[in-house]
Amino acid sequence: MLSIIKSMALQGLEGFIIDVQVDVSSGMPCWDVVGLPDASVRESKERVKMAIKNSGYEFQSRKIVINLAPATLKKEGSIYDLPIAIGILCSQGFVNKSKLDGTILLGELSLDGKLNSVQGVLPMCIEAHKMGIKQVILPEINYREASIVKGIRVVPVKDLIQVVNFLNGRIDLEGINGIQEYEENESIQKKNIIDFSDVKGQENIKRALEVAASGGHNCILIGSPGSGKTMLAKRIPTILPDLNFDESLEITKIHSVCGILSSKIPLVKQRPFRAPHHTITKNSLVGGGKIPKPGEISLAHYGVLFLDELPEFNRDTLEVLRGPIEDGNITIGRVNGISTYPSKFMLVASMNPCPCGYYGSDKQCSCNEQSIKKYIGKISGPLLDRIDIQVEVSSVKYKKLNSSIKEESSSEVRKRVNNARNIQKQRYKEYGIFSNSEMTPQLIEKFCILNEECQSILENAFNKLKLSARAYSRILKVARTIADMDGEEFIKKEHLLEAIQYRSLDKKYKR
Repeated sequence: MLSIIKSMALQGLEGFIIDVQVDVSSGMPCWDVVGLPDASVRESKERVKMAIKNSGYEFQSRKIVINLAPATLKKEGSIYDLPIAIGILCSQGFVNKSKLDGTILLGELSLDGKLNSVQGVLPMCIEAHKMGIKQVILPEINYREASIVKGIRVVPVKDLIQVVNFLNGRIDLEGINGIQEYEENESIQKKNIIDFSDVKGQENIKRALEVAASGGHNCILIGSPGSGKTMLAKRIPTILPDLNFDESLEITKIHSVCGILSSKIPLVKQRPFRAPHHTITKNSLVGGGKIPKPGEISLAHYGVLFLDELPEFNRDTLEVLRGPIEDGNITIGRVNGISTYPSKFMLVASMNPCPCGYYGSDKQCSCNEQSIKKYIGKISGPLLDRIDIQVEVSSVKYKKLNSSIKEESSSEVRKRVNNARNIQKQRYKEYGIFSNSEMTPQLIEKFCILNEECQSILENAFNKLKLSARAYSRILKVARTIADMDGEEFIKKEHLLEAIQYRSLDKKYKR
């Protein structure tokens, strides 16, 4: 007897309905799974068999053929355990099929019949809702994650017995409110947040980072060891604008696919801060694998990707960032399919000015000019061109560290950042972008108009620093942001001069 149970599969963040076709017939007992299953799907045989037996149902020795359609799409994971088990029980007459119309089933089975959590539930539910699915049955531990999606009924279940009883009408699982639980636990994300007020001194660096946050600009901090580069970078997310619901949802989808979403926090409400080690591989940074998964740049979507000690990263690894920085997404092609993940992140990097770390500081540098150039040369010119703001971080003096003067808090800085971002949102509302860093050449020409004095200043800087065309446009974008922070409609001389000052590598370390 043939039974068809609906489930879901993901390719990137795009969902597809999967028909789990289970045929139980007489003949020599066997179990075949077809339809491009991976090893974890093929291993479902023993899990499903023992889960059915240990739940008190008879598992008849029959010929069982399971087809996961469409067969052209690679299937992975243990998510199909539950639909396979229900398909077998339907074919044996233990389950009423009437409640399965417009329903998808997701879940991994333990040998005792209990349901374990699965990855990617949120994007699956979003895609299922778009395709007209009315109801999803899934593990109880994934319930609050799925309940964020409006317009689809989420049925949380603990074990296989509960699923069977629900489908047969013996129990009613309505009335569980995961949204209320989510609201009660939302405060969990707001504990132990670091603050800009922790940083003593460094007013010029704080200003540069405020400019970067106001326009969504990439930045690099150059300074000797112990000057506070990492401390400052970690506090950047605290001055970035608050996430709106759509942004939170997109971040949560990526985290759900990667399986790093906390069961206590179903919706990510804070901007991500990702700080991979310099030994990271290209696949881990941009994503990859036999079936492509998101990398660090996608996990940093709408947040900060912090690369500490930038020259220590493998040069080939850094070069793969050039496309995502410009495009805001990454497309990964593999034999099993092509996946596209969003990667609109703010790149923040730090580095020492030389191999010993003390070039330009109060301590004596032991490096010669050639070794300094070689060290800086580990970072390619095209990558540096894509970094809008380059600033030097000097060591903090004792008087600043010992000062009792209260530093400005992150919340005060964020208010100004929000004001600048709101100006940009209004300006670009017809162009589909939200910040100055996203401006195209056409928009730069339209919104970064310079008077004759400003044009002369920029021309001198361009020729003296031997800037590239990309660096030229980056200076204009930063100048536009500074003007927005001052509430000015046009870029003025002081805005342009400050933007030019944020090109430390071009001025001091030009190769």
